[in-house]
Amino acid sequence: MIRLTRLDGEPFVLNAEWIRYVEARPDTFITLTTGERLVVRESMDDVMERAVRYQQSKHLIPLPPSSPRGGQGAS
Repeated sequence: MIRLTRLDGEPFVLNAEWIRYVEARPDTFITLTTGERLVVRESMDDVMERAVRYQQSKHLIPLPPSSPRGGQGAS
């Protein structure tokens, strides 16, 4: 889940699994797998970074070996 902000300032949480794609035009539009479209205050890069971090937290995208959590096993 990622925390985002609607254009009117209302915060909400989005299941990042539902993101199909993100566009900057110049507002940031998020199209969901359901076809619904959302417009948010965050930049396209910020939405992408949050979605990637969400996936990393689920261990679907491994953390780099130099990170504190990813370097286990090295002595």
